[in-house]
Amino acid sequence: MRFRRPLTEVEELSEINISPLIDMVFILLIFFIVTTTFVEETGIEVDKPQAASAAVLDKNSILLAITAQGQVVYGGQEVGVGGVRPLVRRLSESEPLPVILQVDQAAAAGIVIRVLDEAKLGGAKNVSVATEQGT
Repeated sequence: MRFRRPLTEVEELSEINISPLIDMVFILLIFFIVTTTFVEETGIEVDKPQAASAAVLDKNSILLAITAQGQVVYGGQEVGVGGVRPLVRRLSESEPLPVILQVDQAAAAGIVIRVLDEAKLGGAKNVSVATEQGT
């Protein structure tokens, strides 16, 4: 006759299989990586003017910054006024993207108009000026 010996608590706990838990953690990690949206920055800080009519703009857009010294910056690198049209044309090859200008308060109006014209000539869907929302 064969007798079964009783299992102790230590033996029962050592048999827990955690591989499904690890699989679930990896699936969650992949989910969060895929669904994360990355914010594109211009790479330079500008002092934007306030506006009471400020609105949220598209995330899928081209961000250009115009500094007080008249520099035109995209992705942390100065592109200049002459580089705006080819940049917009290259980035809007598949579909026209909106261009958002982050203009410093002290920037000259003439350079803002020139950048706006170059963006439109490059094929921008629309050009907007980013402001800080007033209270």
